[in-house]
This record gives sequence, structure tokens and C-alpha cells, in this order.
Amino acid sequence: MATNLFEDFDPISSKQWKQKIQFELDGADYNETLVWNSPEDIKVKPFYHRDDFSKTTTAATNASQFKICQNIFVFDVEKSAERALDTLKRGAESLRFTIENESVDIQKLLEKLPLENTPIHFDLKFLSVDFISKTNKIAEQKKAPIFYNLDPIGQLAKEGNWFTAKEKNNFETLQILSKNTRESSLISINSALYQNAGANIVQQIAYSLAHANEYLNRIPTIHQAIVFEVAVGSNYFFEIAKLRALRLLFQLIAKEYYHDSNCHILVTPTKRNKTLYDYNMNMLRTTTECMSGIMGGADTIANLPYDAIYHKNNEFGDRIARNQLLILKNESYFDKVNNPADGSYYIETLTQQLADKALTLFKEIEANGGFLKQLNDGIIKRKIQESADKEQLLFDSGKEILIGTNKYSNPKDKMKEQIELYPFVKIKPRKTLITPIIEKRLAEKSEQERLASE
Repeated sequence: MATNLFEDFDPISSKQWKQKIQFELDGADYNETLVWNSPEDIKVKPFYHRDDFSKTTTAATNASQFKICQNIFVFDVEKSAERALDTLKRGAESLRFTIENESVDIQKLLEKLPLENTPIHFDLKFLSVDFISKTNKIAEQKKAPIFYNLDPIGQLAKEGNWFTAKEKNNFETLQILSKNTRESSLISINSALYQNAGANIVQQIAYSLAHANEYLNRIPTIHQAIVFEVAVGSNYFFEIAKLRALRLLFQLIAKEYYHDSNCHILVTPTKRNKTLYDYNMNMLRTTTECMSGIMGGADTIANLPYDAIYHKNNEFGDRIARNQLLILKNESYFDKVNNPADGSYYIETLTQQLADKALTLFKEIEANGGFLKQLNDGIIKRKIQESADKEQLLFDSGKEILIGTNKYSNPKDKMKEQIELYPFVKIKPRKTLITPIIEKRLAEKSEQERLASE
């Protein structure tokens, strides 16, 4: 006969727990000793109890259904197609093709792929009605799930200029495409830019939503799922809550536009905390970041190879990155539970606090002219830079730790001969409409100093 073990123990209230902790502190102040303040101005308590928990969030997640995505940069179409087929055999479930110009033979790239069962994401460095229309014909014939991930506002934020297009402006291009690509997802939000540039989590959520709101406001014909391309950092529980809060608030805003499609969250580990020295630590960082993505309800996860910041694409790095996700999905029981974070008072509380703060900031942005105006005025960049400077100060002072870089570094570690890609901020002199938002890793300055002394 089944028995309820909890009946053998008296319930303990939140007050009783706090009294016990206070006793064990032996006179030390509870708040000063055990409560810490996050960069988002959220006070994190040492324990969370149902007595203090007033409401639950409704961010539905489905951890068991996320797709493992392989990034492929398309240079040689034939080789890229072969690589795509090979990675699908090795466990990838989705593909993201980075294409730099519209001269790529898209028919040849896609013709041998099992498109009916393989979601295809694109990272296009251009905006072309002709290219999308050509690709869309293939998608309709094969009934393929396609995500074009077009983001002109993200292009402006990152590069300082809009896409060059035949139409009057980028929004007109999107309006034309939205009428002709009803079955495929068209729009994406480059939320990763804000994280990699140093925005705190509340800013990341609010800016992503305000960014999306510009599209919903200007292109009423969009009814397909909007993709949020999100970079996930190392603050494990906060990152889980970030994804949940983002989905929750998007549903709230989309409802105002009668937009009935849910958002699609495409997660990639952040570059901000990745390092040149002791680079194997990057594997540990990306593993926990992918775990946050799964627990937070990501629809698709494209892992970042441990050597991505300094090596060209290589089979070993890609295989390790893919296998990390395969282990998490098939050997760690993450595929067995739909909503693993539900019922955690800590994560539920974080989700609600982040959502409340992000919604307040979103309303401030809208009340002051909207995201595009603040982007053009330089306000968004300035606010992100202020957050980035605070985090950089914590790293430089050793309060924010990256093992192998600013703590337990190995002075015998040499990297100069291994660098194939320039791993630091690149300055590209050009005329721009606005000052672009710059992605920068925390360890760049210290790494440059170490490289100079090798």
C-alpha cells in the first residue's frame, strides 16, 4: 500500500526556516551575508518557500521537443550540401545556412536534403525578394519548414546601415515577402546582439520585445511565427527564467496585434564569456548554457564550438558541439519532461520579476518614441554600454570570474600560433547611419596583453 511520507513530518514555514538560518549565522546580518543583488537589481534570497510565493507564471515550455541545429557557412555549394547531409546522419535535426550573397544556387544547396522533416534556418547577409521567392517555391513543393530569419532592424543595430534592396525601404520589402511566404517564418529578432554586447537580462528581454514590436506595428500582414535568436549566458537559473519571461511577454504583446503564432526561440551560447586561453573551459560553459536553453524552453539550439572564436569551422569542433547536445537530449533525460522548471519557486519568482521589470522598460521605450527612434538617437547603445562597463569592471577586478583567464590561469599556455580568426573587436571604417552596437568579449583586453608577451 502506498504511503505519503510527507505525513510523517510537520510542515516548516518560511519564518521558521529564516529563524534557523539567523541562529546559524551567529549574529551576522542575514541580508548582508546571504542576499545578493543581481545586475538586474533583483535581490536573490538564500531560499524560496511556497509561503512567499503568490502567483505562478504561464510560460509553457517543452524541453523534450527542442531541435539540435547545425550551423553551416555556405561558400562552396556542393561541399555545403554534402556537409549538411553528413551532419544530419550524425545527429543534427535542423540546419542553419549562413549565405553572404544571392548568387548562391539555392536549388542545388537544398535539392538532396530531406526537407520535409528538417527545419531549415537561414542567416542571410542580404535582403532580396527574388532569392526568397525562389527559395519559397522549393519550400512549397517539398512542404519544408523554412525560417528565413530576416531582420533589417538587427542589421541596422549591428552594422549601422540598412540592407541594400530594390524596394523603397526594407519594410516595404518585408511587406511584399509577407504576402508571398505565408507558410514560412519570415522575421527574426537578433536578441543575441544585445547579450553579446553586454546588456543585462532585463535589457535583453525589453529590447528584443521592442524590436519585435516595430515589425508587428509596421507589417500587419505578418502572421507567421517570429524567431528570437537568443544568446544564453552562464547565469544558469537567470537564463532559464529569461527565456520563459521572453515567451510570456511576447504572447502578451502579440495578442494586442491578433498575432496568433507563438514565437520560435533559437538559442546559441553567448560569445561574451568565451576565452582564448584554457579554451577547453568553453566546453563546460556551453554545456551549462545549452542546459539553460533546454530548461527555458528553446525550440532550437545551435551550440557554439569551443574553438569558434579563434578557429575556422572544423569537423572536430562541430562534432564536439553537436555531441554535447546529443548527450543532453538522449542521455541526460532532458527529453523526458516537458516543463522541467515548473514548480521551482526560485525560477518561477525570477521569471515573474524579470518579466515585470522588462515590461516596465518596454513601456518606457514605447512612451519615448519606440525602439527605432531610441536606436537612431543612440540611447539603446548607450544603455547597453553602461551595463557592459559595469560587467567589465567586475571582471577586471576579479569579482566576475572566468576560470583559466582571470583566475587559475596557466602562464605556460600559448595561443599565438593557434589563432586562425581574429578574436577581438574588428574596426571596419565605413560611413554609417548610426553608431553600431559592438559585440565584445570580457577577456579581450587581458588576452591581448598575454598574446603581446608571448
